[in-house]
Amino acid sequence: MIGIVDYGLGNISAFANIYKQLNIPFKAVKSAAEIQAVDKLILPGVGAFDYAMQLLNGSGMREVLDDMVLNQKVPVLGVCVGMQIMANSSEEGILAGLGWVDGTVRKIDITKLSHKPTIPHMGWNQVRPKKDMEVFAGIDYEQGFYFLHSYYFSADNTNDILAVAEYAGEFSCAVHKENIYGFQFHPEKSLLNGVTLLKNFANL
Repeated sequence: MIGIVDYGLGNISAFANIYKQLNIPFKAVKSAAEIQAVDKLILPGVGAFDYAMQLLNGSGMREVLDDMVLNQKVPVLGVCVGMQIMANSSEEGILAGLGWVDGTVRKIDITKLSHKPTIPHMGWNQVRPKKDMEVFAGIDYEQGFYFLHSYYFSADNTNDILAVAEYAGEFSCAVHKENIYGFQFHPEKSLLNGVTLLKNFANL
């Protein structure tokens, strides 16, 4: 059973609709009790880093999430800000992140962009995998995924970088560490590639 973490941020219904179409069991989880009944987690998110952390810290789910991810090694997939809050900190805010994958969320360097508007990075972009992982099986890398962001995850350990994309230079668009997966792009908005990725995650 996949648990979509509903802490007040992120498009829960978009993920739910995809898993419903795929006939893959899922549920939106809003409490510590509900979250312990699932065996995979999706951590969505849109908006600002500090606001996301405030909501998650106040949700009553933070402690059990940490235990499930770090101790029980439950597979978790973070999307957009849901990926970014897995870092230690962000240039966007002052609050500490979850610290599940060592790194800092940094702002895209607009001085490296010649066209306008410069940020957010919005629309489809190709990705290049740095690891051969089952979660990317069947993905059309030339089509890529849909992005909408002004910040990116800068991993401390290059071995944690799962994929990169190009915008104001190369940046990490996906991270992976043990049971933890994070994607800066939006699989729920990325048509067949997104459906394929979410199906692959469910089958891990």
